[in-house]
Amino acid sequence: MQKHYFVTAIIAFFGGILGAWSYVGLIQELRPVVPSEEIVENLGYRTSRVEENRDTPEEAAAYDPVSVPDSFVEASEKSTGSVVFIKNFSGQDSRRYSIFDYFFGQGVPQQTVSTGSGVIFSEDGYIITNNHVVERAETIEVVHRKRTYKASLIGSDANTDIAVLKIEASGLPAIKIGSSRSLQIGEWVLAVGNPFNLTSTVTAGIVSAKERQINIMGGEFPLESFIQTDAPINPGNSGGALVNDRGELVGINTAILSRTGSYTGYGFAVPVDIATKIANDLIEFGEVQKAIPGLEVNEITPELAEDMGLKSLDGVVVSHVIRSGAAEKSGMQINDVIVGIDGNRISGKGSFEESLSYYYPGDKITVEYLRDNELRKSELTLQNLLGGTGVIKRSFYSSPLLGAKLESINAIEMDRFNLEYGVKISAITRGYLRDLGLGEGFILTRINENPANDPEKVGKFLEDYSGRLVLEGRTPSGQPFVQSYSIR
Repeated sequence: MQKHYFVTAIIAFFGGILGAWSYVGLIQELRPVVPSEEIVENLGYRTSRVEENRDTPEEAAAYDPVSVPDSFVEASEKSTGSVVFIKNFSGQDSRRYSIFDYFFGQGVPQQTVSTGSGVIFSEDGYIITNNHVVERAETIEVVHRKRTYKASLIGSDANTDIAVLKIEASGLPAIKIGSSRSLQIGEWVLAVGNPFNLTSTVTAGIVSAKERQINIMGGEFPLESFIQTDAPINPGNSGGALVNDRGELVGINTAILSRTGSYTGYGFAVPVDIATKIANDLIEFGEVQKAIPGLEVNEITPELAEDMGLKSLDGVVVSHVIRSGAAEKSGMQINDVIVGIDGNRISGKGSFEESLSYYYPGDKITVEYLRDNELRKSELTLQNLLGGTGVIKRSFYSSPLLGAKLESINAIEMDRFNLEYGVKISAITRGYLRDLGLGEGFILTRINENPANDPEKVGKFLEDYSGRLVLEGRTPSGQPFVQSYSIR
């Protein structure tokens, strides 16, 4: 019996050696071969963007698309100095307090402080961050290299979750702007921010997807075309920089996909090409110059494609055409399937919205679409939110007493609610209007039977008025409302 075991052990030993030798040989045969410099060039693997940055053989080796960066030291050094820490002081909570609360029950109301990150956009103190980082702020502070600055809010856009701050400083290290449109899936990126109140934290990952929609945006016209990355992004990174391996800004970190509130593998950033267009509009005009085609679209689902007899899920289907809008004037109809804009392929709602975000009112675009599976083309002149084609500065009135911003409704809202005018309540905080039971999105059409068509006149009237007050308008869902109050 022992002899039998001994023979078996000998056979197993030599069998293992033979198996290992065979495995090593097989791996050598299957190991991928990195092509030489000459072969890569001859096959045309390099992109034009990479070629433009290859001034020396050393740089060429560093940015070879088939190699992994040796380190991210240079990219970190170029970008961390351009990322700031932001504090949002939003005042006491919304409950009513009296003098008795100082001694009984509630105690002294405390100020709420939230934090985030931002990116220095220009040497003279303009900073890009997320709208949700500074939303409802009463005071904003920016910390850069241990120095604290008071910041003013230049403007914000809930549709893209982008906001612009300004601090009084000069000679700041503005970040170098890259390109998100040329960013490729699989490229290395760094997330730079201040999670957990730490400064200049850098994490690395790759671009895992583009044109992602995760349905988190607010605003009237939410634009979601996120860069998805597996670079760890945690609370406090919001508004920070997503940079490529050359330290160039390619996105503004905005969200994580998580059930716990901590990073679990998916981070999302607003593409820098969108963010910079929004920021420039806010700085120059104080308002995003949104160009609209006069239609609304939906994603194409497998069920919808089957019902419509479509051969592909690419594109978007027109769900509504605004009366007297650009699309109607060009002859487009409901159920047309848009597959291209100015020669750029439209794969879904994300790419459709991103493509439009680069244009201004008055720009002309060529839309390719399918009608009954027949390819057609139409030329549209994009309009602004008031239905015209010029640059607009929307009329609004901010009132601390009312605790809100009042603004004129736009062409989309006029069409949606069948109105000719109105003043909308937005950016509501503690104040008079909330005490009346009105919230964000309410539209006032008449006050004491007089038309509400000018935000400043409406605001000043409400600030000074006492007596019987009758408000008419629409709820955010479009339902008519009439409210009567007795104001002292």
